Amino acid sequence: MELHYYTHRNQSHRAALAAVFLLLFPLFLPNLFHPLGRASPSLFSEWISPKPRHTILLDSALHRITTFEDQKEIWSPLSNQGWKPCLKPTRMELSQRKSQGYIQVFLDGGLNQQRMGICDAVAVARILNATLIIPHLEINAVWKDSSSFGEIFDVDHFIDVLRDDISIVKELPTEYSWSTREYYATGIRSTRIKTAPTHASANWYLENVLPIMQSYGIAAIAPFSHRLSFNDLPTEIQHLRCKVNFMALAFVRGITELGDTIINRLRYSSNQKETERVDSLLEDEKIQLKGGKFVVLHLRFDKDMAAHSACEFGGGKAERLALAKYRQVIWQGRVPNSQFTDEELRYQGRCPLTPEEIGLLLAALGFSNTTRVYLAIHEVYGGEARISTLRKVFPLLEDKKSLTSPMERAGVAGKASLSAAVDYYVSLHSDVFISASPGNMHNALLGHRAYLNMKTIRPNMVLLGPLFLNKSMEWSEFKKAVLTGHRNRQGQIRLRKETQSIYTYPAPDCMCPNV
Repeated sequence: MELHYYTHRNQSHRAALAAVFLLLFPLFLPNLFHPLGRASPSLFSEWISPKPRHTILLDSALHRITTFEDQKEIWSPLSNQGWKPCLKPTRMELSQRKSQGYIQVFLDGGLNQQRMGICDAVAVARILNATLIIPHLEINAVWKDSSSFGEIFDVDHFIDVLRDDISIVKELPTEYSWSTREYYATGIRSTRIKTAPTHASANWYLENVLPIMQSYGIAAIAPFSHRLSFNDLPTEIQHLRCKVNFMALAFVRGITELGDTIINRLRYSSNQKETERVDSLLEDEKIQLKGGKFVVLHLRFDKDMAAHSACEFGGGKAERLALAKYRQVIWQGRVPNSQFTDEELRYQGRCPLTPEEIGLLLAALGFSNTTRVYLAIHEVYGGEARISTLRKVFPLLEDKKSLTSPMERAGVAGKASLSAAVDYYVSLHSDVFISASPGNMHNALLGHRAYLNMKTIRPNMVLLGPLFLNKSMEWSEFKKAVLTGHRNRQGQIRLRKETQSIYTYPAPDCMCPNV
């Protein structure tokens, strides 16, 4: 009898658990099976799928009519702006310089922060007359990627392009084999510099790093990120940074091949709906639109970004509490934006655009509902539920998973930096690039595409914040404000100011007047 009682009770428990599972399982389906969805283990303890926040605008965007003139305007390439790439050779040949020793750098951050760090490392090696050891890429706490320099960038090409500028070696010489990341992690070492200030001058390196390198034959700088000034440097050093960024840093073959596969499928694949639309146009209009054009959207909307912004995104109390807890755990609550209300932050243009908002922006700019949109994303906070509104506005929404097979992606699977490199490559070759919020990838591509005179849309966050707070605004008024506010934010050359990044604003340091 006792055995029968426990058996019956266990069966009841199992039945109850099964009922709960069947009730909850459909909620997970969008994130588990959609190619753009990203399921989160803690999703339902912190985030409730919000309804669209801009229903009036969204309804109009879904039923918008995009004219040929709209299309012609938004897809037109930039005209000649009077600037061209210009990388002058350095004045002093390498053969006339004697290396003072070896320099090591350990680079923090994600792919694009590390990219800028590599450029700075080459410049520092030149300043010190040092031999650069191929930079070590740290494992980032967010990206958790252990990919090495050689897994992302073509090492032989890197060395060959810079052969006349600095000496570079792939590995530590035998006599310095002890100078590893693990060695520096186990104690205070006389050959390691930990105190390199942000945006240090050339003189700082000559005064603080050169003596160590001369004494020990090697110096290691860790951490190394944003450690070289953007002003008060010799012209040849600035040109060298440009040369590294735009010529020496080429992705390895596996990345470019996957990128080319994606680009070809974006340009040359079609669907019935788009074919019918093109066939209805006049012949000259067909010529203009049948180019397989596509736009890349860098949808930077992960949990880290959402929490750091301190804005609200429609997930209710559960979302607010979860993001506040995340800020406390990651940054001990030290997030300057958290002292302001959501409305204040939006008026100041400090809130990143949600997938819904970036979709409305693209629609107002003139992109039709048959536009091919490629999502350059790592992870979306809220998964497919967050993306679904954007997909309604732009049904031809793609990413790596929707365009390629698991076998084709095998080389970058589980590697955030390699995946980001593919997205960078596709973004660089797109007809139009737009980022939902500023960040390292946004800044790097803004500069790279300006260097190549390619169209890049910079969202006017100060304009858009108040527009999206106005819940009664009609589509015509919204579209007019968006077009006016973005007329001069589509890739027009902006000359670098003294303290601004040379990687974001390449003129005039990396470019010459095109007379």
